[in-house]
Parts: sequence; C-alpha cells; structure tokens
Amino acid sequence: MSTAPLRLGTRGSQLALYQARSVATQIAQTGGPPCELVIIKTSGDHLQDAPLSEIGGKRLFVKEIEDALQRHEIDLAVHSSKDMPAELADGLTIAGTLAREDPHDAIVLPTSARAAHSLEELTAILGDAPKSGTSSVRRIAQLTRLFPTAHFAPIRGNLDTRLRKLDAGEYGALVLAAAGLRRLGFADRIAFALPVSACVPSPGQGIIAIEIRTGDERVAQAVGAITDAVAALALDAERAVVEALGGGCQTPIGALATPIRNDEIELLAAVTALDGSRMVRTVVHGKRADARRVGTRAAHDLLAQGAGDILEDARRANAQNDHRSP
Repeated sequence: MSTAPLRLGTRGSQLALYQARSVATQIAQTGGPPCELVIIKTSGDHLQDAPLSEIGGKRLFVKEIEDALQRHEIDLAVHSSKDMPAELADGLTIAGTLAREDPHDAIVLPTSARAAHSLEELTAILGDAPKSGTSSVRRIAQLTRLFPTAHFAPIRGNLDTRLRKLDAGEYGALVLAAAGLRRLGFADRIAFALPVSACVPSPGQGIIAIEIRTGDERVAQAVGAITDAVAALALDAERAVVEALGGGCQTPIGALATPIRNDEIELLAAVTALDGSRMVRTVVHGKRADARRVGTRAAHDLLAQGAGDILEDARRANAQNDHRSP
C-alpha cells in the first residue's frame, strides 16, 4: 500500500474532530497511510442559530465535505452516520464504520438537579422544566408522547456550549445522543438513558461512517482494515429503512439494529407524528448477511401501518418551515 498521506475531510466541531482522529489513529495502527485532517466548514456550521428543520436538515453537515470528496480535494470523509442522507452524492459510498458506541438517547440535567431513576421521575422533572433542549424532530415527536407537559426548544452548538447553557439555567434539560457524551468524556452527565421502548434512536446513531469515492481501491483497503463488521451491517439495515420510506435526516424515523444469536439481527423501527399523536412500530428479524433486506421489510411493514401518511404530514410541515425561512 502507498504510504502517501490520505487527506481526511471533517467538520471542526469537538465531536467531529474526535471521530476523525479516531479513524486516523486506527488506520495508522493497522499499517495504513498517515492521515492529514482537512477541516471543512459546512452550511450547518455557518447557520448555528436556526433550527435544523427550518434550514434543510442535517444534510447541511455533509454537503460541502461530499463536494470536496467529489472534487478530489480530500480522499475520505468521516461523519456521524446519523447526519448522512439516505441517498449519497453521485460517485460516493460508505466504505466502512468504526465499532458502534452507545446508540441510546440520553437526558442531561443541570448539575444542580436531582437524578432521575425512572421514566416516572423523569416525567416530573421534564414537566416542571422551563424548556428541554433538542433540535431533533424525531426526539420531540417521540418524547411528546411520553412527557406531554414538557416544552421542547431548539439548541445548537458544540457540546460544551450546550452544557454551559443548561447549567446557566437557559434550559431545564437536554436530550442528546449518549454516544457523543461518552466519546467526549461526559458520560457522568447522563442523568437518564432512554430505553428504546421509550425513544427509538436515529438510524445510524452511535456509528462513525467513513465515506470515499466509489472505486478508490487504495483508500478502500485502508478503511476496510479498520471496519467493524457488526456496525456496518447494522448501519446497512437502518439506512435501508430510511431509504425505503423515502425519509430524510429531519424526519421522525427511528431505527436500531441489534445483533442476536445465530448470525441474526433484530431491527426495531418506528415512525412518529410530529405532534406525538400517532406512532407505528415494527420489529423484524433476519440474517445479518441480509441486513438491507431486513431494513426494507421493516419499512414496508411500517408503510402498511400508515407510516406514509405520517411522513407526508411531516414533509408538508418541513416545507412550510422552508418557505418561512429567509
């Protein structure tokens, strides 16, 4: 393998840099080429004050990086896989993944708050909170069903910024991905990890994805050497759900594939109305080698239960937000 450095594209956020450095370190440890980090500012980074649902969704965190990959300005890109669109840009592919971190959603409370040990205790805390910070329509949709008296408000920025706002009293709670908290050393701030029975995670949550140009064998070889097969299959299944549903990044779709016995996976998927008034769920089992088919079957089951109508309502709401945005 050539030892010429690989140019690794990444956002400049705390979590993005952690993920990029993790990939670079593992490639080096397996005898691959050294990686030079190329920090790329995305549209999502420029528009820090607007809710994601009003500015085009999470694709804004990957577009400029994918553009650089297509123009051969970088050799590989590292993303939080949950930020990636169901349909990748032309000529690009997900070549590998790192091992999955905790996929659950987590409640973070101010340092002065009492701990929550059950959903019942959490209901009382969130119901009394002035507002709970999250920019995810999926989280809001599912948690509104659980905590009907809670008020959810958008929050953006680095993890440090969000925690500072929380502890300063601007928010009564935050809803964040447990993976990001754990990776950046803030596991002790997780006041309550939401079970999947309460909140089905975003497809790909907790998985670091590595995107390359299709057919770039040198980079594919380096990435393949560090890829975690279980995480890769889980991501295939979860992304297949979104693809078959025609959903984007800012739609209320949850999916989590878990490896079980006999080389099988169990896939839980759900679609929830934005106002929490309706939810459809399914659990599908299948062989890990058939991960994409398992995801497609789950999507078809959800559509048979009415997921199409729920998602169409969500798209209309997002289109109205786009129309109102400057």
